[in-house]
Amino acid sequence: QVQLVESGGGLVQAGGSLRLSCATSGRTFSGAAMGWFRQAPGKEREFVAAINWSGRSTNYADSVKGRFTISRDNAKNTVYLQMNSLKPEDTAVYYCAERSYLNLGVAPYEYDYWGQGTQVTVSS
Repeated sequence: QVQLVESGGGLVQAGGSLRLSCATSGRTFSGAAMGWFRQAPGKEREFVAAINWSGRSTNYADSVKGRFTISRDNAKNTVYLQMNSLKPEDTAVYYCAERSYLNLGVAPYEYDYWGQGTQVTVSS
């Protein structure tokens, strides 16, 4: 059974930083691309960042480019999202997702497994 567990969310002031982690189990982590998505109240789930199986290829939403960094540690079965220069509009529930392919995807339907989400709230 595949499990993804996010951690690291919380309340932070605008301009601050948070680091999200997503620990996975149940399948070969190094054979999977990983992604982060977010969903704000009343809005659809949107792509934030993705990383391929090796970590050598990444992709970011324009809204977070230059502020967020996705990375992975295949030895620890964990993917990270470092979020700097946070803005109130970054407030959302952040979800980790795993894709059953080596190459990254940018749409929710491309991912097969999802975590339960972690709340990130940025105050102005």
